Amino acid sequence: MKFNALYNPFKSIRTPSYGKRGMVATSQPFAAEAGFEILKKGGNAVDAAIATAACLTVCEPTSNGIGGDAFAIVWFNNKLHGLNASGQSPKGISIPILRNLGYSEIPGFGWEPVNIPGIPAAWAELSKKFGTLPFETLLEPAIKYAEEGFPITPTVAKFWKISFDLYKKNFKDDKFKYWFETFSPNGRSPHAGEMFYLKDHAKTLKIIAETKSEAFYRGILAEKIDYFSRKTGGYIRKEDMEKYHAEWVEPISINYRGYDVFEIPPNGQGITALIALNILKGFNFNERDSADTYHKQIEAVKLAFEDTLRYVTDINKMTVKIEDLLSDAYAEEKRKRIDRTAFMPKINETQKGGTVYLATADNYGNMVSYIQSLYQGFGSGLVVPGTGIALHNRGKNFSFDPEHINALEPEKKPYHTIIPGFLMKNKKAIGPFGIMGAFMQPQAHVQVLMNCLDFNLNPQAALDAPRWMWTKGKSVNIEHAFPKHIAECLHYKGHNLNYSIDEGDFGRGQIIWKDENGVLSGGTDWRTDGTIYAW
Repeated sequence: MKFNALYNPFKSIRTPSYGKRGMVATSQPFAAEAGFEILKKGGNAVDAAIATAACLTVCEPTSNGIGGDAFAIVWFNNKLHGLNASGQSPKGISIPILRNLGYSEIPGFGWEPVNIPGIPAAWAELSKKFGTLPFETLLEPAIKYAEEGFPITPTVAKFWKISFDLYKKNFKDDKFKYWFETFSPNGRSPHAGEMFYLKDHAKTLKIIAETKSEAFYRGILAEKIDYFSRKTGGYIRKEDMEKYHAEWVEPISINYRGYDVFEIPPNGQGITALIALNILKGFNFNERDSADTYHKQIEAVKLAFEDTLRYVTDINKMTVKIEDLLSDAYAEEKRKRIDRTAFMPKINETQKGGTVYLATADNYGNMVSYIQSLYQGFGSGLVVPGTGIALHNRGKNFSFDPEHINALEPEKKPYHTIIPGFLMKNKKAIGPFGIMGAFMQPQAHVQVLMNCLDFNLNPQAALDAPRWMWTKGKSVNIEHAFPKHIAECLHYKGHNLNYSIDEGDFGRGQIIWKDENGVLSGGTDWRTDGTIYAW
C-alpha cells in the first residue's frame, strides 16, 4: 500500500508508528503495553491480543467487560479465520413473556437485554487454536492492574461520569446496587488520574485463567450468574451458560479498488460496510474534501442500512443470501438510487454504544483484528455480586416486533454492531482495522478505508480525518473540524447537518498495515486515550 507517510492535514501532526517485529494498537496505554510485553516474552499476535483484551476489561470498563461479547478476524500461518463470540438470548425469554410483564419494548437496563456473554469463550478459544504462551500467563497483566490499581485516563473518566450520572438518576431497584458498590464505591465516578481498584474483577480473572474460561460457563462463575439471575428476576440459567460455545466462521468480503475487505458475517453488521463500499466502487472519487464525495458516501451508507436493518439477524434465521446482498449486480441497482440530493431511507434511527477495539501483529506475520463490548456504557447496569462481572445489554438490539426477522426469540443471536475488519491484496495480508461505536462502526469503516484506498492517507491521517455519522432520515452529525463550506453544500443537497461537540459519537479506531517489506505502520485514534507499542 502506498501512502504519504508525513501528510496529515487534520487535528494533529502525528505520523504513523512504525515497527518490524511486532505492534499492538488499542485505546488504553496499559492494555497496549501488556500486549507488547507478551510479544517480547515470545508470544504471538493472538497471545498479545488476549492479554490486551483482558486488560481492557479492567482499565476501560466504561466500554467493555468480562460479561460482554467479542468478534475476531485472525490472520495466522497465511490463512484468514473468523471468530463469532456473541451470545444468544436465554431460553426463558420471549416477546410474549415481556409483554405479559408490561413491556412495550426491550429496555436498555436490567435483565431483559442480557444475553449469554461471549468474551471469556473468545479468549479461551483463540488461545486454544493459536496461542503459544500458557493461558494463565496472558491474563496476568490484567489481574495485576485489577488488584494493584490503575490510574484513570481522561476519556475513561469522561464516560464513567456520564454513566454514573445516568445510573444515579435512574437505578432505584436493589439489583443495581452491586454496580455502585463496584464502580462508584466513593459515591461518585473516579476522576482522571485517580487510582482505581477492581479486587473482585481480579478474583474472577484468576478463576477464568485457571480454568481456561470453563468456570464461567460450566462452573462456579456460571453458578453465581444463575443465582443472581434467579434471585433478582432474571432469565439466564446455568443451562443457558453450559450450552454456549464461540463459533469459528468464514469471513465475508468484497473487492474495493483492488483490495479485499473482510468482515465477520451476520449476525454482525460488517456486511453494511461491504454493501456500501460495493455501491461506492462504481464511482470515481478525485477529491476527498468535496461535497460530492461526502454526499455519495452518506447515500451509500443509508442504502446499505436499509438492507441490513431489515435482513440481518442470527445467520440461522436469515431469509436472504449474503452473496446476493454483496453481488455486483445488486450494487449496481442500489447505485441507481443515488441522485444529486439526499433521499429519505425507510429505516429507524440508530443508537449509540460503547466498545473497545485492538489490533496486533507479530514477527511471524500473524495479525489479529479484535473487538469486544458491553454495548451501551457499562451494559445492563447489572454486576454479579462478588465477581466484578458487568453484564452487557446486547439484547437491546432485538426487535420487539414479532414479525421482524430480528425479533426477540429464545436462544437467538441479535443483530450485532461490533465489527472487526481486515484488509488483503492479492491473497496477502495488509492488516487489521476497526472503529468502535455502535451503528457508527460500518460508517467509519467506509470513511477510513476510503481515506486510505481512494485518497492515499496514511493510517494515522485516515483516523484523524473529520468524520460524519448518519443517524436517521436525512440527519447527519458532523464533527467540529468538518469543513464548513462542504457542510453548506451538503445542506443544499438536502442533508440535515448537526455539528456534534462529542468526539465519542464518531468512534475510536486503530489500524495496522504491513507493506511489501514487512514493515508495520499503525495509527491510533485521537478520540480516545489510544497508544501504539511497536518494536
